[in-house]
Amino acid sequence: MRVLGTTGVRVSPLCLGAMMFGAWGNPDHDESVRILDRALDAGINFIDTADVYSSGESEEIVGKALAAGRRDHVVLATKAHGQMGDDVNEQGNSRRWIIRECENSLRRLGTDYIDLYQIHRPDPAVDIDETLGALTDLIRAGKIGYAGSSTFLPSQIVEAQWTAQRRGRERFVCEQPPYSILVRGVEAEVLPVCQRYGMGVIPWGPLSGGWLSGRYRKDGVPTSRRAERIPQRYDMSLPGNQAKLEAVEKLAQMADEAGLSLIHLALAFVISHPAVTSAIIGPRTMEHLESQLGAAEIVLTPDVLDKIDEIVPPGTNLNPPDRGYEPPALVDSSLRRRH
Repeated sequence: MRVLGTTGVRVSPLCLGAMMFGAWGNPDHDESVRILDRALDAGINFIDTADVYSSGESEEIVGKALAAGRRDHVVLATKAHGQMGDDVNEQGNSRRWIIRECENSLRRLGTDYIDLYQIHRPDPAVDIDETLGALTDLIRAGKIGYAGSSTFLPSQIVEAQWTAQRRGRERFVCEQPPYSILVRGVEAEVLPVCQRYGMGVIPWGPLSGGWLSGRYRKDGVPTSRRAERIPQRYDMSLPGNQAKLEAVEKLAQMADEAGLSLIHLALAFVISHPAVTSAIIGPRTMEHLESQLGAAEIVLTPDVLDKIDEIVPPGTNLNPPDRGYEPPALVDSSLRRRH
């Protein structure tokens, strides 16, 4: 078990991500519950989901699984920010939405408290003090235990910490960034900043959306619902995805030489970083889960880590869209041009 930042809460080095429970992945609720039960039986005590995963269905499945008396033994995390309805205000990081959506998540999860409530993405339209104020009220009301961020830029992480200190708000105790052998951009600033502020780190995508599962090889690239939903991370016409395929070939060979599965190599790499608390795995099937269990026991040698650095240099994102969040100044040309 590892301590989540400075909270004193102990969590397993692998966190069960529930994004694939429901319409986005596995629509069979009973099988999803069995997967969750198996993860808990294997020693995982940390579950992460989000309101937006299958429009709330994932939270409902997690609620079903925990209803049999396991809730108090699980560190339960969920997130808010994404579009959850047709109304223009059913999204974002405003006080109005966060307070309302937290109640919705509590209902779907079938619990009266959420251990870790995370802001899924930054919202440039909202002052961070507005967001932290709402989260502070939820903490003091006992609805949530802690607040965290996900896929924030380094400057946004620092701004949130300083705002909390200056305004007397509860602070973000952890960050959930994208991190894998193929997506190493956060090594430059995000991970060191989190260490500096005593924040836990629970990376999403340690298998890089399936790229490091062993299925993506030069002799065949599979299709998937995820590839249809986020084509920029899988479109083989993009140079970044071609670079990922080249790297995967070298990593797979290296894993074989080290006597490891590519999956165990990838997960062990992420949790070997001193800033990382727990890596989020997102199995869709029981087979997926079984292939990932045991990675927490793997210790990579300096020689293996050096070889990984040669294949994908530290701080490198092979495909820029994999960073999960595009800063507004890169998306909106009007923010880069004087009028």
